[in-house]
Amino acid sequence: MRTPRSSIQLDGVLDDPTLVPQLVREHAPYWPVYRYFADANELRASGAPVEDPSRPMRVPPWFRGDWAGDQTRVPGIEPILDNPVFDRVARELYGLSDEAVVRQQLVYVNLTLPMPVVDYGHTDVPAFRGINRREFPIWLLSVMGHSELFEPWRIRIATVVSWWYEGEGGEFTYWPDGPDAAPRVVPPRTNTAIAGENEIMFHRVEGVGRDTTQGRFDGLTVDAKLVADGDEWLVMDAERALARVPFGEARISVSWKAEVFADTAEAEAVDRHSDDLTLEQVCSVFLADLERRGVTAEVADDPLHDSSFIATLSDVYPRSPTVFPDLSSDASGTA
Repeated sequence: MRTPRSSIQLDGVLDDPTLVPQLVREHAPYWPVYRYFADANELRASGAPVEDPSRPMRVPPWFRGDWAGDQTRVPGIEPILDNPVFDRVARELYGLSDEAVVRQQLVYVNLTLPMPVVDYGHTDVPAFRGINRREFPIWLLSVMGHSELFEPWRIRIATVVSWWYEGEGGEFTYWPDGPDAAPRVVPPRTNTAIAGENEIMFHRVEGVGRDTTQGRFDGLTVDAKLVADGDEWLVMDAERALARVPFGEARISVSWKAEVFADTAEAEAVDRHSDDLTLEQVCSVFLADLERRGVTAEVADDPLHDSSFIATLSDVYPRSPTVFPDLSSDASGTA
């Protein structure tokens, strides 16, 4: 995979650092991130480490809520969604001038309870002209991104990840020089952020909290929810209370995403859908590449739910880092 663009570190993200904890409480409950996947086979296709896709997913205590999107705009989100610094940094990330068009796409919050590392390193969900997360499953977009077969249709996305956490662990590890080069590690200090090309730059969260075993969350399902209860988080599943966690022990991160176009003409070309991909084209490109690789594959009438096709793509395309951080000394915890 190509090397991502150089990331940009930010301090003093918001003038009022209390805004995010306030929004987090006001807009609970939250649901597991793994809710985006129908089964372990789809999770594996997205690059997650799944030993046996025939078994149920093991769901970690990693929760998410959408604060801004096509159909969502929670009250109070404006200082994040309409942040002029984020707009400027999005242009800077791609080396574009003031003529560039920056379209805010998403704001979402992640709440990670005490747990170990759950992946080798992942990339965020990419977008392509005609194929995006609004209409197509995340596993498909992830495989398309890792395959690098659809780069002419890729839409530039800038991501700003900010943190609101003063607890132990939870470092942000990222691979700025590609998945086979040494990563960097930064602490998730409150009101700081990193802007990057996260759909290409691999990254992950290190173990959160002092006790990074997941024992008390074993059996968590995608139907669980995280409920604010005073100064604690209450983990519920099937109306059963599984655990209580102090508010400050939840690692909070907020991701702002925007599509970035070089100028108005480029943005309008995308709006006209003059060069959109179709699902049929995507499948044809995959089949042709698989044939070149000597891999036999067929596409069913419903490729988005064809477990055999999904498994074949999962065997060939998803990537993950091969070099990992050493967190045994203080020196490893710096950028």
